[in-house]
Amino acid sequence: MAATAIQTSFDELDEPLRATTFTVVDLETTGGSAASDGITEIGAVRVCGGQVIGEFQTLVRPRTPITPFVSVLTGITDSMVAGSPGIESVLPAFLEFARGSVLVAHNAPFDVGFLKAAAVEHHHPWPAFAVVDTAVLARRVLTRDEVPNCKLGTLARFFGAATTPNHRALADARATVDVLHALIARLGGIGVQSLPELRAFTAQVSPSVRRKRHLADGLPTGPGVYVFRDAQGAPLYVGTSRSLRTRVRQYFVASEQRTRMGEMVALAERVDTIECAHSLEAQVRELRLIAAHKPRYNRRSKYPERSVWLKLTAEAYPRLSIVRARGADGARYLGPLRNQRQAEAVRDAIHDAVPLRQCTDRLSVRRAVRAACALAGIGRCAAPCEGGSTPAEYAELVGLVAAAWAGDVRPLIEPLTQKLAALSAAQRFEQAAVVRDRIATVVRACARMQRVHAVTSIDELVAARPDGTGGWEFSVIRQGRLAAAGVAARGVPPMPVVEALVATADVIDTEQSALAEETECVLRWLEEPGTRLVFASQPWALPAHGAGGLVSWLAADAARRAAQPFIDRRRLPMVSRPARASA
Repeated sequence: MAATAIQTSFDELDEPLRATTFTVVDLETTGGSAASDGITEIGAVRVCGGQVIGEFQTLVRPRTPITPFVSVLTGITDSMVAGSPGIESVLPAFLEFARGSVLVAHNAPFDVGFLKAAAVEHHHPWPAFAVVDTAVLARRVLTRDEVPNCKLGTLARFFGAATTPNHRALADARATVDVLHALIARLGGIGVQSLPELRAFTAQVSPSVRRKRHLADGLPTGPGVYVFRDAQGAPLYVGTSRSLRTRVRQYFVASEQRTRMGEMVALAERVDTIECAHSLEAQVRELRLIAAHKPRYNRRSKYPERSVWLKLTAEAYPRLSIVRARGADGARYLGPLRNQRQAEAVRDAIHDAVPLRQCTDRLSVRRAVRAACALAGIGRCAAPCEGGSTPAEYAELVGLVAAAWAGDVRPLIEPLTQKLAALSAAQRFEQAAVVRDRIATVVRACARMQRVHAVTSIDELVAARPDGTGGWEFSVIRQGRLAAAGVAARGVPPMPVVEALVATADVIDTEQSALAEETECVLRWLEEPGTRLVFASQPWALPAHGAGGLVSWLAADAARRAAQPFIDRRRLPMVSRPARASA
């Protein structure tokens, strides 16, 4: 009688780990950003069943110079890679080497992120690799009593790897192979025998969370807002996505790793969705829902009422004051600012540039009130309290601040830039850094206010943007707020759609100011490449000498500093070598 084969479980249908082919890869790079830095070396080891099948190693000529710090760390210099092929030549060979296998890396998002960025840049299709991260796997398998951390060097020593990692790609890949095999051996003792089991163990998604996957069934696939609700119907979390069904499903699988989100999903009983015309409408609706309901698991945008303003008071000798709300009292306001700390930083920077009074006394233009304080003695206050400046002279100082808020920021910034130059020339770099940060604080605050004011001053603005499939996305914006949104698919005449949106758009309450975050969200959408203005009731304009131009200068300066973070920028004096003393 022939023996009958029995399948004990569906798990046996999966390929066992002993038959899975892994490609363990490690990269050396010029920095930590896949967008701006380049790959200098690729090392990979292909293994199956505990045996090495092949190895891949090559130096790569990056598009950016190798910094001295990276050269010291890896031992790779510009001269070593000068004759090496570029990543556009190396990447196809590596993808062919790894084809049909599971990619493994220690801190996989770093290495895989660089490889994916290179594939996109050079128009190579990225294969659908399954990815295993040995760092995450080690955190699940090992305890703090066994290893103090999960760095590759620590794990290699703990498991007695045959190769010691030394920040060279192939050596690190060989060490990662030994760590991977040791971790798989441990997992075998607890029943993890296949790749799906390995990935599920890494994610550690609880059965109670997996059982709620049905909450994503039937959800729309387009853009919109989703709201997780508890058994009583109270909102737990509000989010937005370009594909509602795909995003909600991610909360029940391995891709959602945030602990608080796991707690939220455990409490959720249903998911409500609001379909939107395009991404801007979804983002705006999300902000409004969060501000209205303040869900416990949302962290940002919950309390827009907590924003603060910097007030230039309307009195005989105006001063700067931090307030919670903007009033109709004739005073000038800068804001809204995100928090008290930012408001204090802007106020201190303005006081550093302009000697406005900092006391809270009520001063009279007719007579002196009291003796000047210590700030007047060191030139930090114009001392109107004892007649140190006339009302006209003090009004000029106030005018500098008001002009900077409304338009020309140069007179307010020039005293700070002169002070910065003087401190740098005197090699007082710590104090110069403080002044530089104050310049950046003032510029960014003024630029934000000017950008927001420019769009909130327009009663009605209609903009269109290509949707990428031959159609158009439309937004009707009134006083900085989104009043209507719609789309015209490919082949549909766009202007009738625009006319219908304008006719049915929300009426904006002029007494209720727009949320600053909503206006900034609208601005980001308007400023994206390809967006076109269909109609504007007033010109959309920014001050010619406003703070926006200086923001780009600050960004360029920060980029230059970030490119070489370890360079010594001090101008060291050249001195002659002292003569050697004679006997």
